[in-house]
Amino acid sequence: MKKFIKVVGAIIENDKNEILCALRSPHMSLPNYWEFPGGKVEKGEDLPTAIIREIQEELHCTIECKELFHDITYEYDTFTINLITLKCHILVGTPISIEHSKLIWLKRENLLSLNWAPADITTVEKLSSEEV
Repeated sequence: MKKFIKVVGAIIENDKNEILCALRSPHMSLPNYWEFPGGKVEKGEDLPTAIIREIQEELHCTIECKELFHDITYEYDTFTINLITLKCHILVGTPISIEHSKLIWLKRENLLSLNWAPADITTVEKLSSEEV
């Protein structure tokens, strides 16, 4: 039986209507794919608590959650992921890449130009077609 992993991803938008995109490092699983920053939901955590903790750990900034954006379950060869993305806003700090190879800010219309992790693609498509 495949391992099932529940993950939260932050859709962080700046005041220029750009979205923060994170490139997975070569030593991470699914290396060199783009994703929304975030991580695994720990036992007993609700979604907002999980994403706030993950962003503090990964990007060294404090966010607030505004709303749930997308919920998808995707099957990879060796595991299944339930990716729940939440729209978030930075309260304190500037994102610093701790775990990822690179962070960039992109306009919605340019998001599909990146090589996204397969589980993130439907979220990117939905976000790209959303009116600002």
